[in-house]
Amino acid sequence: MPPNIVLIGFMGTGKSTIGRALARRLEWRFVDTDLIIERVAGVSIPTLFVQEGAQAFRDREATAILGISAGERQVIATGGGAVLREDNIAALRGAGAVVLLTAQPEVILERVSRRPEQRPVLAGDEPPLTRILRLLGERGPSYQRAAHAIVDTSERSPTAIVDELVRLAERWQA
Repeated sequence: MPPNIVLIGFMGTGKSTIGRALARRLEWRFVDTDLIIERVAGVSIPTLFVQEGAQAFRDREATAILGISAGERQVIATGGGAVLREDNIAALRGAGAVVLLTAQPEVILERVSRRPEQRPVLAGDEPPLTRILRLLGERGPSYQRAAHAIVDTSERSPTAIVDELVRLAERWQA
């Protein structure tokens, strides 16, 4: 088993949902970088984006990633943009097995539409699906570079995904 399992990917791919379930299955600690940032900042991510801007959020995210990367027996769920900084990629890859969770853009749109107020990256005049497609295109190379493995979550149950992640972790080689 790797020391940690790190889940990366675009919003709506299931990082938090799958991460919690995987942590329960492994009897590991679940860590969500967005929740750490909210706890330290004392405000929600959307509020933080408004009050401090995206750059300040990314700085807080990098600090959170560095802090949790030293731990072990953790399932770590990152924010969708965590891979935008090379230092974050290095820290996450150094922490353990990095798994990119993916989903079809239409599935992502359906999932994130349930709570649009929680998705500041989708705010603006651009249609949400257009923005999702553009951001996926921009972030795709970074996701690919960071990942040790890729798992699509589009049409699969959380249980099936967790089963696959456990199999991947059991075969993981540093």
